Amino acid sequence: MLKLLQKQTSSEVIKERIRKLFSKEVELSVSSYDTAWVAMVPSPNYSQEPCFPECVDWLLDNQLADGSWGLPRYSPLLLKDTLSSTLASILALKRWGVGEDRINKGLHFMELNFPSAIDKSQHSPIGFDIIFPGMLDYAKDLNLKLPFEPTVLNAMLRNRDLELKRCYEWLPEERDAYLAYVSEGMPKLQDWEVVMKKYQRKNGSLFNSPATTAAALTHHHHHGAGCLNYIHSLLDKFGNAVPTVYPVDIYVRLCMIDNLERLGIDWHFKEEIRNVLDETYSCWLQGDEQIFMDVATCAIAFRVLRMNGYDVSSDPLTQIAKEGSYFNSLGGHLKGITDALELYRASQMIISPDESALRKQNLQSSHFLQQTLSNGSVWSDKLSKYIFEEVDDALNFPLSSSLERLASRRYIEHYNRDCSTIRVLKTSYCSSNIGNKDLLKLAVEDFNICQSIYREEIEQAERWVIESRLDKLKFGRQKTAYCSFSAAATLFTPELSEARMAWTKNGVLTALIDDFFDVGGSAEEHLNLVHLVEKWDVDIESDCCSEEVRILFSALHGAISEIADQAFIRQGRDVTSHLVEIWMDLLKAWLIEAEYRSRNNMPTMDEYLENSHVTYALGPIVIPALYLVGPELSEEAARSSELKKLFRLSGNCGRLLNDIQTFKREMNQGKQVNAILLRMIQSGGTITKEEAIEETKRFIESQMEELLNLLVKEKGSIVPRACKELWWNMAKVSHLFYLKDDGFTSPQTMVKYVEDVIYEPIARLWGGVGWGACPW
Repeated sequence: MLKLLQKQTSSEVIKERIRKLFSKEVELSVSSYDTAWVAMVPSPNYSQEPCFPECVDWLLDNQLADGSWGLPRYSPLLLKDTLSSTLASILALKRWGVGEDRINKGLHFMELNFPSAIDKSQHSPIGFDIIFPGMLDYAKDLNLKLPFEPTVLNAMLRNRDLELKRCYEWLPEERDAYLAYVSEGMPKLQDWEVVMKKYQRKNGSLFNSPATTAAALTHHHHHGAGCLNYIHSLLDKFGNAVPTVYPVDIYVRLCMIDNLERLGIDWHFKEEIRNVLDETYSCWLQGDEQIFMDVATCAIAFRVLRMNGYDVSSDPLTQIAKEGSYFNSLGGHLKGITDALELYRASQMIISPDESALRKQNLQSSHFLQQTLSNGSVWSDKLSKYIFEEVDDALNFPLSSSLERLASRRYIEHYNRDCSTIRVLKTSYCSSNIGNKDLLKLAVEDFNICQSIYREEIEQAERWVIESRLDKLKFGRQKTAYCSFSAAATLFTPELSEARMAWTKNGVLTALIDDFFDVGGSAEEHLNLVHLVEKWDVDIESDCCSEEVRILFSALHGAISEIADQAFIRQGRDVTSHLVEIWMDLLKAWLIEAEYRSRNNMPTMDEYLENSHVTYALGPIVIPALYLVGPELSEEAARSSELKKLFRLSGNCGRLLNDIQTFKREMNQGKQVNAILLRMIQSGGTITKEEAIEETKRFIESQMEELLNLLVKEKGSIVPRACKELWWNMAKVSHLFYLKDDGFTSPQTMVKYVEDVIYEPIARLWGGVGWGACPW
């Protein structure tokens, strides 16, 4: 008990520290690289003096012990970044004739590490192959003697030629934007008038990049008032140095919310998250450049806002992606890959058939990411592999099949890496809002505490199976673990224990009674069970025609009565009749299904779907849980067309996914009431099995889009969001179970998932987070 109290106290302290991240300004690391370029800007009044002498002083004061400049305790995998920052700092000091001892110390560091500049196992910042050789050229202009091997210098120049040649294979707008972004590496080749006109933002910057802006100010100072004001504003905010990108507050805050959601701990910070999203939505409506001039920020803003119920159009996102250059100009850098990944995630948020551009974007980004993975041998450094793991996970578990608790576990293990704290543009940067060990600590503690609750619940469910004598029914599938897993993977917070138990018990009962109607009972027993449920208040001993019926009805009666009592406390009314009605609908639908089989009476596809979305048996699993998840579910909402549509869409997805995976087995068993067979038969033989499957998959996709639309829609909705989420989550459970085969019947497919969510704790490993690069 003492240990539990200590854990709770520790968690509260951590949560309070995380809350403070919401209330204070976004923290960004400053950039030696960008500060050096700002330091090189000459005074507009006298070109032999620096415009920003405070930046020169900062460089003199912030050389690292080994002679380099850059993030403290840099990773050995970011040596190219460190070399770039160090050379820029040396050039700034040489430009103004100060710090000779620091220049020499920096040159010594570069001499020792210069071969890394052409090492393909080292991660390359954006534009490195253009900017670094450009700085070498500038060093010659300054008569700076570089103690480097000619072979390495020549290799760097060849890399620049190859990079420039690659650029000219792109579309002109993509090429021009990229080359403008890396302007400091090729200042003499730029038409600065054009660059300023096309790419200067309202805040005066070019691309929110201090380095690019400083280069423009240096070479186009006659029209550089906006650039000058931008840099002054940064120095007012950050002191005598500048970050590598600013402003970036919206992106960083959204990344933090995304991390909280993916780590499974967002439920602790609902109010704080809502405040940030309200502010972001306001910025979205105002057309804020922070959002609409950056692909990744626009994508994550669209995805997070839409999923949280904000009314956002996909048009701005598809437009910025169409105009952007992530497929080509940044496709050779992780920025391009992470942009494409964010676009892929966002493009899954389709809620209308009219969003054809978003659908096209989904196909394009998916194809790009798959191609990138297939060329993975090119990407050998650790940071690239970290991003590629994210890409692989996103492709393997799309939105439709990503269950929250499984996804959280994967992300916790992914987050516990050195690389999770670092973002790399032209140089690396970090923020306490993005890479923060407190988030990981809370996520691991929260996951393990919840998991211990799930284990108690599954033991309770297994005892209930034995006490109810359900284990005596040898004809039926005993799926307690799978039912508990699906409940825990979606209804994961501790206070939803009653909802999870209701979900689990009804899941066990639907599987057994389904088998009873399929193979375990006679027609007389089927009708007897239906009559018992319809009458409800019966004498179990005398009214049951067999021991199997007695066991099933007794367990069903006890479970519904218990759930109704719990629901009465939460809802303030008796819902027994509704719960019984849901079971009656299912039993009658199973009788209709049995009639199809016995009489070889083939339904039309519409008739099949009308009945089969019920026989998939979601009603008795989900609807009782709706009364136990928290908000009031009024009688009007419980019987509304909105809830019925949620039921139908989720049921259609599950039934058709099941039909695709069980088609072959059922055909061999002589069962022809299957959507794939029906499509083939009713086409008159004009479509093949493969075509029928593809047609069914497209229909499932459309049903998921409608379901997502209902989930995120707030205007005109009377079903509480928490209740709608259960239908959405159940559809995702179905996708996961039938992703590759019949996971409900095939044990090897699901065992690992059950272990991960219920039985296997996450080790407390904190060493990975932080990479030693930032003070937090």
